[in-house]
Amino acid sequence: MYLIDTNRNGQVVTDAIVNQSIDNYLVNDLKLPGHGLMMYVNQPAVIVGINQTVGAEVDFHYLEQNHVQLVRRTSGGGAVYHDERNLIFEHIINGDPQDGSKFGDYTVFAEPVLRALKAMGVADLGISNKSALTVAGKKFSGMTMFKNGDGYAAGGTIMYDLNVDAAHASLLPASDRPHRGVDSNRVAITNLRQYLAPEYRDLDIQAFKNALLCHIFAVDQLDQIETYHLSDQDWAIIDQRLAEKYDTDAWNYGANPGFRGYQKLTVAQGTLHVNFTQHAGKLRNAMLFGAIGTPAELHAISEQLTGIAATADAIQAVLTQPTVTAVLGTDAVAPLIQLLSEGAAK
Repeated sequence: MYLIDTNRNGQVVTDAIVNQSIDNYLVNDLKLPGHGLMMYVNQPAVIVGINQTVGAEVDFHYLEQNHVQLVRRTSGGGAVYHDERNLIFEHIINGDPQDGSKFGDYTVFAEPVLRALKAMGVADLGISNKSALTVAGKKFSGMTMFKNGDGYAAGGTIMYDLNVDAAHASLLPASDRPHRGVDSNRVAITNLRQYLAPEYRDLDIQAFKNALLCHIFAVDQLDQIETYHLSDQDWAIIDQRLAEKYDTDAWNYGANPGFRGYQKLTVAQGTLHVNFTQHAGKLRNAMLFGAIGTPAELHAISEQLTGIAATADAIQAVLTQPTVTAVLGTDAVAPLIQLLSEGAAK
C-alpha cells in the first residue's frame, strides 16, 4: 500500500467538492496500479450519497446561513457532515494488488484504520451493519464504495473532534414523506478524541492525520512512506472533471433520483432549486427545495404541481394561490412557468 498526497503545490486542499472528486479521477482516469490510500480534511460540508434526494436530507437554511457546502459523491450511503476536525480516508484500488482487497468487503479496508487507532489507545473498536466503524458501540465512521471496471474506491470518515451539534443541525430529521431517494440511517455518533491516549487528544487535525498515517504505515515519519504526489497534469484533469460535472449545481443539487430536469432560480425570497420530469403533456414529477419557506411548505407546493398539465395556465393556477405566493413570492411565478411548461422546457 502507498500514500496518495492530495496537496496542491504544497498547499492543503480543504474544498470538499474538489476533494470528493479526486477519487473519481484516480479510479476513472489515472488508474495507478495497486493499492493507494489518501487522507484529507474538508471545510464544513454535507456529503450526500449518489442515490439520495437532497430535499429530504439537508437543512438548506442552515447550510446557507453557515456557509456549508453541499457535495454529492458518486458512491452510495447516507448523508454525513464534515468539518475541519474530521478526517476522510479513501483506499484506491486498480487491478489486483494481491493484498486481500476485495470490492464489497469493508473489513479489509477498515482494518488498517482500526489497527492504528488501537495502537493510539482506542479500545472497544468494532464494525457494525457491515460498514460502520464504532467505538464503545457508537459510530465514528461510515464507509462507502464505488467501482468502475477494475478500479474502485472504498473509504469513510474518522471523527476526531467533529462539531456534532452542527452535524445534527445541517441534516433534516427522518421524514415519512415519500420520495425516490435512499434515506440516511440516523444513529448515535461520537468523536474519538476522548478515547485516544493522552498524547493524541489535543492535536490539531493535520497533526492527528500525520500521527494516524504513521501508525497505519508503521513508520516514524511521513517521508518514509512510499507516496504518489498529484502532478500539475493530474490537477489539470481534475479541474476539467470539476468543470464538467462535480462542481456543478446540476450534479450536487439536481441529480436526485426520479427527475430528468433541474434548474436553480434566484428570486426575491432566496435561492430555489427545481427538479422536474415532463411526460405526455404532464408534469409527471416536480420538487422544489432550498432556503425558502420550510421543507413541508415546499413539499406541499411540489405535490400540487405533480401530475398537472405542463401548460402555462395549469402551472399558473397553482403558483398564484395566496398560500403559494406567501412562500415563493410573486416574482417566482413567471420563471417557474417558463421552466416547467412543456414548450419552454424542451
